[in-house]
Amino acid sequence: MLGLAGLSGCASLQPALAQPGQTEAQMLATMGTPTGRYPLAGGAQRVEYATGPFGLHTWMVDLDATGRVSAVQQVLTRENFAQVRHNMPRDEVLRLLGRPGDKAAEYMNRQTWSWRFETYDCEWVRITFTAEGWVRGGASYLPDPRCDADY
Repeated sequence: MLGLAGLSGCASLQPALAQPGQTEAQMLATMGTPTGRYPLAGGAQRVEYATGPFGLHTWMVDLDATGRVSAVQQVLTRENFAQVRHNMPRDEVLRLLGRPGDKAAEYMNRQTWSWRFETYDCEWVRITFTAEGWVRGGASYLPDPRCDADY
């Protein structure tokens, strides 16, 4: 479970975040058990803290090869969704966005993954993969079914 910092003026909860330069042990003490880990070049790794399936944030903490925090970022953003390209491998999407909040089986053994994110338009982003694990098309924005009165 993520550690929580104090309440802000809008009464929203902000997770306690690791800081650049901290050790992996300090990161774990601050943020808790990660939801995923992904290898990066040169022995570095990306550590995922997802809040799905209904959460709107996924925090990624990059650890350098020595195990120190080099970056912390919230990755469920339109800028990151725009980086998803046709034929991108599934593993690369996981490193970029983290685990999806929803997975759905599709025709011809395809699979569509969906992520909720902060938006005023009640959308979620969806990415479809071929049976071989390659992005088909790119990221698509569609109405989030949780906003449907019948959901």
